[in-house]
Amino acid sequence: MAEPRDNEFLDDIDDAEAEAYADEMEEIDDEALELDQLRAERDLLKDRFMRALADAENARKRSDKDRREAENYGGSKLARDMLPVYDNMKRALEAVTDEQRAISGPLLEGIELTMRELLNVFKKHGMEVIAPEVGDKFDPQLHQAMFEAPVPGTKAGEIIQVAAEGFMLHDRLLRPAQVGVSSMPAS
Repeated sequence: MAEPRDNEFLDDIDDAEAEAYADEMEEIDDEALELDQLRAERDLLKDRFMRALADAENARKRSDKDRREAENYGGSKLARDMLPVYDNMKRALEAVTDEQRAISGPLLEGIELTMRELLNVFKKHGMEVIAPEVGDKFDPQLHQAMFEAPVPGTKAGEIIQVAAEGFMLHDRLLRPAQVGVSSMPAS
């Protein structure tokens, strides 16, 4: 009979060990679950941080680009409004006769100096004159065809008259040169 008692005792020890083992496993499972949750939260926060960092970098690049464009092209409205002044001064100087130059030499010299200064200011602010010549090839990126006419001795697409010069503001077209273009058919 002593043997059954030993078995009961061993069974009690086995049950106690099994319970302790089950409790330990439950604690390990709880810790693993908590660790997995913390890892998931960390990954989520890391992803949010990386996205916020990328957004901040994109915003910085956008603001740099906007600042550069405002710096380069912010005065384009004023520049465009100054072009008729240039055109009128140019026409006035081209219309002067030798007789008028002899009578009003100092006045005309002052107008020419003013014209040169206007061109220097244009250049300082990134404006370049587009000055096509008669006989040049028509370029729709830089020229605006005001009319077409068949002119003997020319090829189709050649500039036959320049009505007004064009202007570039840095790398943008401010105003195309206004030209007449030959429409002479190919012989």
